[in-house]
Amino acid sequence: MKKIAIIVVLTGMLAWSVYDLVGSSDNQETANEAEKAEESSFSVEEGSVEEGGGTPSESAEDSPDSDSVGLDVGNIAPDFQLETLNGEQVALSDYRGQRVMVNFWATWCPPCRAEMPDMQSFYENKNVEILAINLTGTESSREGVSDFTDEFGLTFPILMDENTQVANDYQIQPIPSSFMIDSNGRIQFKALGAMNYEMMVQEFEMMQ
Repeated sequence: MKKIAIIVVLTGMLAWSVYDLVGSSDNQETANEAEKAEESSFSVEEGSVEEGGGTPSESAEDSPDSDSVGLDVGNIAPDFQLETLNGEQVALSDYRGQRVMVNFWATWCPPCRAEMPDMQSFYENKNVEILAINLTGTESSREGVSDFTDEFGLTFPILMDENTQVANDYQIQPIPSSFMIDSNGRIQFKALGAMNYEMMVQEFEMMQ
């Protein structure tokens, strides 16, 4: 009788050990899945910007045209008005009827620095307007922006986003970020990261 009782107890303990092991494994798997889900999402604090490395992009082939104002390809680009480095007031809507490249950048951003010579060549060689929006709220001084434009010989308008309000409105995270906008004011392409000259020309020639 004692042997039977011992066997029953041992069997119960073994069953509990197996159940506990399986439960721990399931809990660990659930925890791992939750951790992966958390890692796959991120948030950027208002006014904070990170440098862009590669060039994730979206073109007009990815999204249908829309008459609504928004930031997706096919949407009408949100209008804005800023003061240029030379003190002039410029609005995106001033350029309706022309093809425009809107670029967000800062002097402290190495990919922005690498992109600027190609942007200048693009501006000189193609019938395109470039509005280069400087994230002035992240700069150490306005004079540094002026020195940067002189160093690179930039002749397209440099717009000063003093409070990074326009950058926030356009939900800019990595810089540089660029929007190629057609003559109807519609976003036809956007790049999150630096573009080279060939890419600029390619996307320009695909726009109306």
